[in-house]
Amino acid sequence: MKKTWRWFGTGDKVTLEMMRQIGVEGVVTALHDIPAGEVWPEDRIAAMKALIESHGMEWSVVESLPVSEAIKYAGLERDRLIDNYIRSLENLGRCGIRTVCYNFMPVIDWVRTELEHPMPDGTFSLYFDYAKFAFFDIYVLEREGARKDFPADVLARAEALEKTMTEDDRRQLIDTIITKTQGFINGPLGDGQGSPVERFRALMKPYRGVSKDQLRKNLKYFLEAIMPVCGKWDIDMCIHPDDPPMPVFGMPRIACDAADIRWILDAVPDPHNGLTFCAGSLSSGAHNDVEAMAREFAPRTRFVHLRSCNLLPGGDFVEAPHTAGRVDLVELIRIFSACRDSLPMRVDHGKTMLGDQSVGYNPGYGFHGRMLALAQVEGMMAAVKKEKHQ
Repeated sequence: MKKTWRWFGTGDKVTLEMMRQIGVEGVVTALHDIPAGEVWPEDRIAAMKALIESHGMEWSVVESLPVSEAIKYAGLERDRLIDNYIRSLENLGRCGIRTVCYNFMPVIDWVRTELEHPMPDGTFSLYFDYAKFAFFDIYVLEREGARKDFPADVLARAEALEKTMTEDDRRQLIDTIITKTQGFINGPLGDGQGSPVERFRALMKPYRGVSKDQLRKNLKYFLEAIMPVCGKWDIDMCIHPDDPPMPVFGMPRIACDAADIRWILDAVPDPHNGLTFCAGSLSSGAHNDVEAMAREFAPRTRFVHLRSCNLLPGGDFVEAPHTAGRVDLVELIRIFSACRDSLPMRVDHGKTMLGDQSVGYNPGYGFHGRMLALAQVEGMMAAVKKEKHQ
């Protein structure tokens, strides 16, 4: 497996020099300043590739070439936006970039309620509190019909929070769920006008009436449109599982479990329609047997995110150290190493530690925590390699 690292471009506080010194082989990045829906120019792609290669690494994976919301909900401009997407893929192909990680999650990407949850060893981790999430949906977002989407025990906890949450607490949740978690990749949601909650409500509006079945059909339409250019340039499209793997804010999610992933891969059986196997996202759902899923989907996996979660009572979960959690990462490395050579892997999120919180890294993407995780996973990879040659 190839050791890769997510990098947010020249504005990232983790530099290419730092990455090279800790053994990173491939860079996972994107042209983050280009808004979703616009064409990535070939010269910009070539310049980024050259910059990475000048530091002794390669541009292994694009994460991500964003899929515009109107493609997901089948808006009137869908075909124009797909044409732009195809032009970007052509330009990536001309520059020799062959792997694109993307997601098809409506409006919102990964969801957490705490970005620096204190752990017993003094480090901090990303945390999902189901009751806080329900509180946000019901009392902050004030989504119509939200109550019916939560179990009775979670509703009771959310109602108790409503009596104690201060205005500062509410603002912190908005900052965590909308502003920091979503905005650090592609800038503020929408055009930046109005409050984050107002903008979020506006972005959700086009999805009213869009069912899971319709969202699936929209993904199939998108994939069938881009597969010819992927075939021409040998580009693998790798869908990222939903995070967390469940419907959120009343909008459908279509990559939550084995049945969902099976449907996506079978609906468009082209080998360039592949999977980003994110063990962390999948492990946050109690319904997922992550190791069994790895065995089933390894032949169509083109990119791997190695991390794991610990499930807690009441639907809560916390991101675990890479040597812990409910998933055996060593076994995943065995599975994927046996299936394909040079499969790009990144350790994904890491603990916040050793002063990372004061530097201003993107949530989940501090330096020291991911460096520790990479060292741990590199040790696992070395052990598996030795096993194979015994």
